Amino acid sequence: MPVIGSEIDRETLSLVVTTELDAPVERVWQLWADPRQLERWWGPPGWPASFPLHDFVVGGESRYRMTGPEGEISAGWLRFMRLEAPHRIELDDGFAGDDGEPNADMPTTRMVVDIAPTPEGRARMSLRTVFASIDDLEQITGMGMVEGMTAAMGQIDAIVAERAA
Repeated sequence: MPVIGSEIDRETLSLVVTTELDAPVERVWQLWADPRQLERWWGPPGWPASFPLHDFVVGGESRYRMTGPEGEISAGWLRFMRLEAPHRIELDDGFAGDDGEPNADMPTTRMVVDIAPTPEGRARMSLRTVFASIDDLEQITGMGMVEGMTAAMGQIDAIVAERAA
């Protein structure tokens, strides 16, 4: 499992999940840029994701749906605020309603993805999610965000190994 740590910091209203992958940073960038690869790891096991819209440019948006084992749907959206290939992505992340449009009744977070090489030639990817308030942090982490993100990122090693073979 590639996740090497996760930390909730209530003072900075943030959650950081870090993974190390046996791949160069350029390869890890592709996990975000290519919607077919993103679909394979964005949802945790048992909750596969589909990205019918993925406009990976500054100001672009993605819309996704995750389908649970009993057919339940969880939809969301991403808006790309900053892209510095292949090292940094800043995006807003939120929930969507049944129509795929942003759900204003649910919190929106800012996610900063940093991808850096390690001395061993691997890539370290950190996802830092920043919440607007302690209530938002508690609500979203209470819904299982840490466990879901950790499980989702645990699927990346197989994708990277498959492409390398």
